[in-house]
Amino acid sequence: MLETEMSETVMSETGPLLRVRDLHAEIGDPRAPVHALRGVSFDILRGEAVGFVGESGSGKSVTARAVMRLAPEGAKVRLRGSVDFAGRDLLQLDESEMLDIRGRRIAMVFQDPMTSLNPVMTVGAQIDDIIRRHMNLSAREARARSVELLGLVGIQDPARRADDYPHQFSGGMRQRVLIAIAISCDPDLLIADEPTTALDVTVQAQILRLLLRLRDERGMSLMLITHDFGVVAGMVETVNVMYRGRIVETGRVDAVFAAPAHDYTRRLLAATPRLHRSGQAA
Repeated sequence: MLETEMSETVMSETGPLLRVRDLHAEIGDPRAPVHALRGVSFDILRGEAVGFVGESGSGKSVTARAVMRLAPEGAKVRLRGSVDFAGRDLLQLDESEMLDIRGRRIAMVFQDPMTSLNPVMTVGAQIDDIIRRHMNLSAREARARSVELLGLVGIQDPARRADDYPHQFSGGMRQRVLIAIAISCDPDLLIADEPTTALDVTVQAQILRLLLRLRDERGMSLMLITHDFGVVAGMVETVNVMYRGRIVETGRVDAVFAAPAHDYTRRLLAATPRLHRSGQAA
């Protein structure tokens, strides 16, 4: 793995929030598996924003799902290595223990809100459900928190909109609902997997600014998955470039932008038009 400029070696006394080492993922028939991840290693510090960039099939989303211990629908995934989160190796936990961590300690925003939200439940009920599953709150307290969260992510008239269904929201508003669900239990780590892919440029910029604001206000770590270098501009401190299941370059984002060391990184940057440091490409 090439290193343009590594993250600071001086860490907090407790070390990284997330420490992944030599992570391998094999999908499908064990006799002829697809090697989706090939020895991936990285750290995410407490409060740090880290980007993962690469084309489709490079292993970005598989990495995110491996941290959450979530397999793609209908797929059998075998994981090797270690995923140390706050001192616990997630790969060694049983499913009941992982259920306590998903949503409460680690939360994920997926790229397609229409397949992530339940179409026959109001958005308020979906947020209520997550809150009551992980926090000792009454139904009334959970609803009050749901309304508060919808307002926090920019939903106008949140008390009324909490009783609406996903199809009654625009694409950008549905993505805000997913973010409200993700932060409902104050997670330590928020994973955003291509959170703006289906949105127009203006709404994309709004969602990215919202993620940054929430990260700064709540002190949570952010793991941002994208195929577009323009999205990580201004969003993250550290970027990992993935190619064919490996991290081929990692470093401080400004250093990687200024002097990419790997040819694949240079090609990705060349394919990003009119890159700006405002968090989006023009």
